Amino acid sequence: MRIPAHSVCTAIRDDIVSGQFERGGRLTEEQLARRYGVSRVPVREALRTLESEGFVTTRRHVGACVAEPTEQEAADLLEVRLLLEPLGAARAAQRRTEAHLKVLRGLVRLGQERARRGQGEDLRALGAWFHETLAQASGSPALTSLLTQLRHKIAWMYVVEQPSHPVESWAEHGAIVDAVARGDGERARALTTLHAERTMPVHRLRRPGRGPGHGREKVRASQHGVNTASAQH
Repeated sequence: MRIPAHSVCTAIRDDIVSGQFERGGRLTEEQLARRYGVSRVPVREALRTLESEGFVTTRRHVGACVAEPTEQEAADLLEVRLLLEPLGAARAAQRRTEAHLKVLRGLVRLGQERARRGQGEDLRALGAWFHETLAQASGSPALTSLLTQLRHKIAWMYVVEQPSHPVESWAEHGAIVDAVARGDGERARALTTLHAERTMPVHRLRRPGRGPGHGREKVRASQHGVNTASAQH
């Protein structure tokens, strides 16, 4: 597989989140350059970026390794999300464009339709798209970037189960969009806070080394020895 050099960081992050590289596994520049069909220079730059994001850590005498988050670090992510997503919604109420509203309303219509039909996998993708668009509507590149990183990390550390009442969940999405459309920042903030609080129980910690698709698992509470990174199928 060959990818453009500027996409190396995204590719490595995606492989970490999906479990292709085990937590604690070593990441060598040579291995990654060969995997993605690029030189070692963009790989080195990507590893520095991923270290700043918390996906990679550098160990003495070992080099770059996939990070091993603790349970407390994982729990902190949900608390930070509870603060930042409502802020993004409040900003969106003041800065959204008609294009943002059109996409958000379309996603709500699709989500409500899929929820009534019980199409869970579609709902997962639509929900991610909804929250990404809402973040972009905030008109703040810095906030959008933080929320994007947050979603990546939550997907890495948690199994997110479908809510028990998806129709109600998408009704909440619709109410948030209505508040954003009216320019009511405080209501958009309050509704998004309530929505985020209600979705917290559907998050289950993963066991280290497991990618998406596994059930109720736990994140290790401490770091252990380094393992060789391996692909999981």
